[in-house]
Amino acid sequence: MFLLSSSLLTTAEATEINIYNSPSCGCCYGWSAHMENNGYTVTSHNQHNMQPIKNVLGIPTEVQSCHTAKIGGYIIEGHVPASDIKRLLVERPEIRGLAVPGMPMGSPGMEGSRKDAYNVVTIEKNGESRIYASH
Repeated sequence: MFLLSSSLLTTAEATEINIYNSPSCGCCYGWSAHMENNGYTVTSHNQHNMQPIKNVLGIPTEVQSCHTAKIGGYIIEGHVPASDIKRLLVERPEIRGLAVPGMPMGSPGMEGSRKDAYNVVTIEKNGESRIYASH
């Protein structure tokens, strides 16, 4: 659906990320800042109702989080670290994208006094998921 062909992406295409988020969500802005601090160019699209975007993109309910992004033909759901997105764009696996389900403390944009362990999971073409990275 959004996966590009196996052709190489230009540097600009590999660093431009579009994020869809609620205008009142502070952790979404925190994640955007994390992405900018890691060299990505962020374009934010404020949405008062995120569910239609998640439905159109086919993001399974069990991996949903507060914000949704698109980069390099992939979907990024939630607080995925920039390092995992960089790996995704280098490896180019045949998946729809990556997700961090929920809003785990200590993930990018959810920094605080506590740091919970969490997984980054794939969004497979068939809607299933598997662990991509653990933090």
